[in-house]
Amino acid sequence: MSDGLYDAVLLVSFGGPDGPDDVMPFLENVLRGRNVPRERMLEVAEHYHHFGGKSPINEQNRALLTALRQELDARGPHLPVYWGNRNWHPLLADTLREMADAGVKRALAFVTSAYSSYSGCRQYRENIAAACNALGDQALQVDKIRVFFNHPGFVGPMAARVRASLTRFPESVRRDVPVLFTAHSIPMSMAEGCRYVKQLTEASRLVAEQAGVERWELVYQSRSGPPTQPWLDPDVCDRIRQLHAAGARQLVIAPIGFISDHMEVLYDLDTEAADLCRELGIEMVRADTVGTDPSFVAMVRDLIAERHFAEPERAAIGGLPASHDVCPLDCCPAPAMRRP
Repeated sequence: MSDGLYDAVLLVSFGGPDGPDDVMPFLENVLRGRNVPRERMLEVAEHYHHFGGKSPINEQNRALLTALRQELDARGPHLPVYWGNRNWHPLLADTLREMADAGVKRALAFVTSAYSSYSGCRQYRENIAAACNALGDQALQVDKIRVFFNHPGFVGPMAARVRASLTRFPESVRRDVPVLFTAHSIPMSMAEGCRYVKQLTEASRLVAEQAGVERWELVYQSRSGPPTQPWLDPDVCDRIRQLHAAGARQLVIAPIGFISDHMEVLYDLDTEAADLCRELGIEMVRADTVGTDPSFVAMVRDLIAERHFAEPERAAIGGLPASHDVCPLDCCPAPAMRRP
C-alpha cells in the first residue's frame, strides 16, 4: 500500500472470448437486454471465428497490466493493480470480490476508453457500482479516473503512429494523403447526451496537428444497430468509396477511438476496410494503436498519481479543458433515457 487516498488500482475493460467455445456466451453477455436480432449476433460471431474465436483484447490487457505494474513499481505510487472486465473473464464481480477479500477499501479504476459516452464511461461506472453493491458489508469505494482524450500522453503516441504510417508513402505525396481517424459509432440518441463527438474531434485535431497532417477527418466504424436507428456517420467504408471516386489512391486509417488492436480494429479495419481498399486500388496503411507505448503507460501512472495524491494539476492540451474527476449525476445518459 502507499500513503495517499487509495489502496489499489483496477484496470477495467470490455473483455473478449479466449476461444471458439467462448464466443456465443461472450456475445450474449454483451447484448443482454438489447434488442439485437440473433442473426446479427451470429454475424458478429463469425468475425471472431474468422480469427479462431479469440479476441486479442485479453492478451493486450495483460500486457498493459504488466507494463502498468512495472511503471508503478518504478515511479510509484506503490499500489497493487487488479483487472476486471465488463463482459468476460476476469469479470468485474469476481475481481472486486478478490479485492475486498484482500482488504481493499478504496480503489481507482482506469477504464480503457479515452472518451465520454454512456457505453464508454457511465455504463462502466454502473457495472462497478452493481458489483460493489453485491459485496454487501465488504463493498469498497471505486472511483473512476477521468477520460484522457486530450492528455499529451495519449495524443503524442498517437501522433507518432500517424507520422510512422505516412512514412510508408513517398515523400512527394505524403502531404496529400488523407487520414481517416476512426472511432466506434454510437446511436445518435446516445451521442446527443454526451461529449463523445466533441472530444473525438478535438483528439483528432490535436493528433493531426502534431503529426503535421493537413487532410484529415473523423469517421466511424462498427455500427451494430438496426437500419431504422440513426447512428453516427459517415461510415469508414462509405467514406473510402467517396475518396476513391474523388481520386484518392493512398490513405491512412488511424483508429483514434481505441487504445488497442481488438476485434473492431482487426475485422472492421484490417479486414473489411483493407479488402475494400485493395478492391478499389487504394494503398492503405493502418496506424497502430497506442497499446503499451511507454509514454501512454506513463500517462496512466500520472492519472493515478494525480488522484491518489490529490494533485491540483490536470495535464491537458488543446482547446478543451481536462475532463472532470467526478461525473455529474446526469452525465452521459443511456439512449433510452432520452427517448420521449
